[in-house]
Amino acid sequence: MFLADLPAIAYSDPWVMPLAQRFKMLTSGRHRVAYYYESANNSTFRYRAYNMVQVLNSETADGCCASYFFQEDLHRIEEIADAANMLVICRSAYSHKINELITKFRIRRKPVYFDIDDFVFDTAYTHLVVQTLGLDMDDPRVWDDWFAMMGRMGQTLRLCDAAITTNDFLAQRIAEFSVLPVRVVPNSMNREQVDLSEQLFSSKQASGFSRDGTICLGYFSGSPSHNLDYAIIEPALESVMDSDPRTRLMVVGYINAGAAFSRFGDRVIRQPFQDYVNLQRLIGKVEFNLMPLQANIFTDCKSALKYFESAIVGTLSIASPGQNYRSAISDGKNGYLARAHQWTSRIRQAIDHLDNYPQMAAAAHEDAVNQYAWFNQRETILRALGFA
Repeated sequence: MFLADLPAIAYSDPWVMPLAQRFKMLTSGRHRVAYYYESANNSTFRYRAYNMVQVLNSETADGCCASYFFQEDLHRIEEIADAANMLVICRSAYSHKINELITKFRIRRKPVYFDIDDFVFDTAYTHLVVQTLGLDMDDPRVWDDWFAMMGRMGQTLRLCDAAITTNDFLAQRIAEFSVLPVRVVPNSMNREQVDLSEQLFSSKQASGFSRDGTICLGYFSGSPSHNLDYAIIEPALESVMDSDPRTRLMVVGYINAGAAFSRFGDRVIRQPFQDYVNLQRLIGKVEFNLMPLQANIFTDCKSALKYFESAIVGTLSIASPGQNYRSAISDGKNGYLARAHQWTSRIRQAIDHLDNYPQMAAAAHEDAVNQYAWFNQRETILRALGFA
């Protein structure tokens, strides 16, 4: 485990502000973009609305400005539609309120885009999604919920003029389903996340990547729906921990390490779900961030966010070779790729090459900053919105 560390910060959601302030943000430039999401959260809203708005408001030279609104703000729907030049609806399922919101922009001849970050809009794939997430397939409520949600999501998508998504593979699925033009804006890291991460990386680099003699493998879960992904690496983790007493396992979030790991005692470190800024501190402590994924079309639509949020703090990832991890990770240069049957050998290989760690971590950090830091996203967002 790395010795370099920063104290925990007193976190509060940076997007919490009154409607009047958010409305003022929308009226400070010529090109005014309104982002809509049902309610704020730490995942889709952060990546696909808050982060975008932060980038668009970071400069004024091109006359762009943006703000975000929620379902609770729709009593001001006429004012929002009058003020904005365009609307971006982020991953919102169809309802009469969504229909009304789109209609308000339509009658003003203003474009409406649909931004979605997951393959959850085509009911032909509901079975695959439910199965991949490890949900109870014997519970009819699961099928009712997921068919309804995905059907409603697809309906909102088809009402829009164009779509925006996180990667080329998902863009192709959206185009096939909706026959709409699709633009790609990758997920990225906002100012708060980058600032702390850069401090962490600088601290590790200044210490020469000094470690305490243990080797910590980390699994970081943002939701309880990754049990089947985690199951892919459980045998490998047991094997490596049995054979190498230096190894530790840090499990963060909603995943239980499993009963078989109780014999390792305090070599298994359990941490609760973290806010997204302090999570960077924990990722920065471990030598290897483990990113197993089941192999199918649903998981191939996932973004590479777990890679770049690890890379920017100088922590190397070992990942399943899904579509987007394979695109982000150059095996043996800025991380490692492991097929389902290779996890044991790849973890051991990564441990055997710890002497190369500083160089590989520097390469991963540089890649994360260049491609995924907030200050390098503006042109991509402007092109997707038709402003560049």
